[in-house]
Amino acid sequence: MSAPQPQSTPFKLLGILDVENIPCARDSILYGSLGSVVAGLGHFLLTSRIRRSCDVGVGGFIVVTLGCWFHCRYNYAKLRIQERLAREGIKNKILYESTHLDPARKQTNGGGSSN
Repeated sequence: MSAPQPQSTPFKLLGILDVENIPCARDSILYGSLGSVVAGLGHFLLTSRIRRSCDVGVGGFIVVTLGCWFHCRYNYAKLRIQERLAREGIKNKILYESTHLDPARKQTNGGGSSN
């Protein structure tokens, strides 16, 4: 028999951001890193100013990370709302199926009386 393996601690970026368990964190950090390299290197190739290129790289990281974060979280929240509505619809379908409260069941009136 093998001994139980110890639980591994989750990877936390800067000790705060749990990249494994927070939705969108991993993708945002990766795209931000790529944006940083592209922005910094592109600025350096155009101007040959090292310090300013580093500043542009940091700015590119912040802008791309936040942009990806908000875009992903917006889509994640929209998906959660759609899932909740679908769950409620399925629950109501099961609850009201074959009853007089079933909205899918058409009630027909025998005589059409109009005033």
